[in-house]
Amino acid sequence: MIRPIEYIHPEDEAARRNMEAIPGFAAALKLIMKYYSEQLFHGLNMANKIRLSPTQLPEIYKKLPPICRSLNIEEPEFYLEMNPFPNAYAMGDTRTMVTLTSGLLEYLTEEEVSSVIAHECGHIACRHMLYHSLAQILVQRIGSMGLLGDAITPVFWALQYWSRRSELSADRAGAVALGDIRKVVEVQIRLAGGPKHITKDVNVEEFVRQADYYDELQANSKWDKLLQNYSILESSHPYAAIRVREILRWGDTDQWRRIRNRIEAERNGTELCPGCQNPVEPEWMYCRHCGRKLK
Repeated sequence: MIRPIEYIHPEDEAARRNMEAIPGFAAALKLIMKYYSEQLFHGLNMANKIRLSPTQLPEIYKKLPPICRSLNIEEPEFYLEMNPFPNAYAMGDTRTMVTLTSGLLEYLTEEEVSSVIAHECGHIACRHMLYHSLAQILVQRIGSMGLLGDAITPVFWALQYWSRRSELSADRAGAVALGDIRKVVEVQIRLAGGPKHITKDVNVEEFVRQADYYDELQANSKWDKLLQNYSILESSHPYAAIRVREILRWGDTDQWRRIRNRIEAERNGTELCPGCQNPVEPEWMYCRHCGRKLK
């Protein structure tokens, strides 16, 4: 079993720990989520969306169970929402819920939809849901809170800062669930530029260079840095080019290589060296990759 600690992005972990350091914040939030928000959204979802199951649109539902097994989580409630905008989102902490929009299913290929589901389940596996759900509620409510909304705006900005980092962990979780980083990249290309029949020939390396240019733009001009920081202040997601660059960088690390080897070994019934996580043969006394004693 691959644990979230093996793939959580370090910036996600650091930002979450800063929020957890606020005395009583997490405990109070859990109570609010359990007895108010989760109950509210569970009822609204059941009344206004289609709950997917083995007997309700099973062709969509069947994508969920293998992903949950890969990430070692319980199946969340799974819903379909009529919305032409391609989107998916997860809600809840003790009662988790994942929703796909009709636009997403029309916009992406079957494999890309699976990648999006894996991403949302990755938020659950990484235990993002408590703060993630609060951020979504504040997006909907903060404008109508008057002076209270003004007072908690800095908390909202901190949640959004963390949320952007949490997306990088969920991207990694999606790759772990599917055993393939390419699908994560392809989804971001689609969401940045359009459906597959338009963007299938996008030069990914050139797209990544846009992220490098974006960093240079801010490094070379304080004004540009101020503008860009302001533009993303209330956003819950990093920009697509940044996400593609981050997941591809991770794909070049030993951490991903070890995880990928374990995924392939589980699928093929292959034994791995407990030291270097490379495939070994049953007759080997020592690992021929790292020299570790096996028997």
